[in-house]
Amino acid sequence: MDLFDDAPSSVRPPLPARMRPTRLDEVVGQSQLIGPGGVLRQAIEDGWVSSLILHGPAGTGKSTLARIIAKASGMAFIEFSATSSGVKDIRQAAESAREERKLYGRGTVVFCDEIHRLNKGQQDAFLPYVEDGTFALIGATTENPYFEINAPLLSRCLVARLEPLGEEELDELITRALEDSERGLGDRPIELRPEARQVLVHSASGDARRALGALEQAAFLAPYDPDGTAVIDAEVATQATQQRLVLYDKAGQAHYDVISAYIKSIRGSDPDAAVFWLGYMLEAGEDPRFIARRMVIAAAEDIGNADPLGLVVAVSAAHAVELCGMPEAQIPLAQATTYLACAEKSNRAYEAIADARSAARDAGPLKVPPHLMDVRHDAQRREGLGVGYMYPHDHDGAFCPQDYLPEAVRNRRFYRPSGRGREGKMRDRIQRLWGERYRD
Repeated sequence: MDLFDDAPSSVRPPLPARMRPTRLDEVVGQSQLIGPGGVLRQAIEDGWVSSLILHGPAGTGKSTLARIIAKASGMAFIEFSATSSGVKDIRQAAESAREERKLYGRGTVVFCDEIHRLNKGQQDAFLPYVEDGTFALIGATTENPYFEINAPLLSRCLVARLEPLGEEELDELITRALEDSERGLGDRPIELRPEARQVLVHSASGDARRALGALEQAAFLAPYDPDGTAVIDAEVATQATQQRLVLYDKAGQAHYDVISAYIKSIRGSDPDAAVFWLGYMLEAGEDPRFIARRMVIAAAEDIGNADPLGLVVAVSAAHAVELCGMPEAQIPLAQATTYLACAEKSNRAYEAIADARSAARDAGPLKVPPHLMDVRHDAQRREGLGVGYMYPHDHDGAFCPQDYLPEAVRNRRFYRPSGRGREGKMRDRIQRLWGERYRD
C-alpha cells in the first residue's frame, strides 16, 4: 500500500471520540443538570425536548449531551455547522424536520455547535422554526450566551451552564479509558503511574477531551518494560500534555472571568489573590497593556481618594509596560497590583460621577448660574453675567461660600467622602468649610 491507497479500515478515531458517552448514565460530571433531580435528566427521561442553549468551557460534554438528548427522546438529529452554513441551510433543516414528522411521526433536534459564530441574521432565521416547534434547537457555545446570542432567540430557549470537570471526574474518565478494551486502551498492557496520572488530570484544566487526548498520546510515547507493558511516568505525561496548564481564551469568556477575578481581588484587599490572577493572565499570554488599563480603572474606581497615590502608581505601571515590554513589565505590574490591593479603599468618586450624570439626565437642559458664566466683554457684565462672583483667593483660607450648582440641583449631594485614608482628611476639610451641607 502506498500513500495514495485508502486508509485501512482498522484505523480508529481518536480516543476522546471513541470514549464519547452514548447514554446518560455514561456521562461524567454535570450532576447539577443530569444527576438525580437535575433539570435536564427529568426532561430527557420524560421524552420532552425544548430548545436549549448549552454553554460552558471546551470538553465539558455539550455536543455529547445534545446527541444523548436526541437519542433518548427518539428524535432525528441534524448537525448544523455555524462556521460553514447559512440561512439556506437552516431552511433545509426545517424542511427535513417537517418531512421527518410527516413520514415517521417523530421530532427533530437541530444541533448547532459554536452557535455564537452565527451572525444576527442567521440567528434570527432560527426564530420561526423554534417558535412553531418545527424542530428543537440545541446550541452549544463556549461564550456567555447572554452576550453572544440574540435576545429573541435566547428568550425561547432554556439556558444550561456546563461546568469544567473536577479532578476526580477526570480521573474516573482516565480509569475508564484504560480499562475499556473495546473503545479505550484496555486491549494492551499500560501502567499509568500515580504521578503521571496527576499530571494528566491537572493539565486538562477540566477538559475531558484534553485529558483523554493526552492519555492516548502518552500511551503512544511510553517506553515498554521487559514484560511488554507501556509505562507512562511523569516525564512521558508531561511531554504528552506539552505543559499546557492554563485554561484561557483571550477572545472568549475566560478572558472576562479572569480579569473580573483580578479586579475583585484588588477591591477585596487580597494581594495574594490579585497577584495570582495577574500571573495567571501573563502565563496565558494576556496582553499586559489590557491588564494595565483595567488596573488604572480599578485605582480610580475602588481606591479613589482614600489613597490618591494609587492612581499615580497604576498610571506609572501602565507607562512602564509601554516602556519596558514583557517580560520585564511583569515587575511594575506586580508592584502596582500589590500596592492597590493593600491600599485603603473608597468608591465614592465612582459613585459621585454616576450620581451626577444621572442628575444631569433627570434635570434636562440647565443654565449655568449667571455669576459663574464666562465673561469676556463689558457688554456681558452690563447684562449681569459674572456679576456677584467671589474670587476665593481674595478671602481667608482661599474660601468663600457661594452657590456653584444650578437651582434645580442646588440641594443635591453627589460626593460623599469616606473616612478612610487620605479621603478622611479631605472629608474633614470640606465639612469645616461647608458645615451642615457635608454632614453625613
